[in-house]
Amino acid sequence: MNYYYFSKMLPNCCQFVSSYHLIAVFALILVSATRQAASFFVYIDASAEECFFDRVAPGTKMSLMFEVVEGGFLDIDVKIVGPDNRAIYAGERESNGKYTFSAHTDGLYTYCFSNKMSTMTPKMVMFSMDIEESKTKENVDTTAEASHSKLEEMISELSTSLTAVKHEQEYMEVRERIHRSINDNTNSRVVLWSFFEAFLLVAMTLGQVFYLKRFFEVRRVV
Repeated sequence: MNYYYFSKMLPNCCQFVSSYHLIAVFALILVSATRQAASFFVYIDASAEECFFDRVAPGTKMSLMFEVVEGGFLDIDVKIVGPDNRAIYAGERESNGKYTFSAHTDGLYTYCFSNKMSTMTPKMVMFSMDIEESKTKENVDTTAEASHSKLEEMISELSTSLTAVKHEQEYMEVRERIHRSINDNTNSRVVLWSFFEAFLLVAMTLGQVFYLKRFFEVRRVV
């Protein structure tokens, strides 16, 4: 009787353990994606430049995403330089963008945001640098079996997709904030212009009434 009860409960226990492991794997994916999907805000003063560095190995995939949040015409100069001082990417007066490249050599990769074109207006930029380390064949062969490597590859792809989705949500939120600010400023200007037109119309009406009243006024000669 006990053996029959144990044999009936064993598949359910295994199914529970398997479900628990799947939940743990997905939780690990979410935590990893959240850790890698961090975005930063940097305040760049007028005629200033801010640079950041990352040391990576050859073959590492790097992806820079940025968005100018506020300041002036919402434009910034962007530059990416490799360890050999070779310019990998250079853009002028860009509001947002995404650039992906692979590291060609080992060393420090520098990406800079320059506001030197502005003499008075500071800028605020939101950016993120995603770094996906390359996997060599030796690491794949020695760490796990083929099935485990396939599962690890699927988890890595899912983590990358979650990171991309999170970045898109952040940039859409920033763009919505920028557009709402533009709409509010435009609405305020329209309201002020409407009040100015109403005041001007009333002033012209009173002026015309006063002028016509004086025009038809009968003057007595003493």
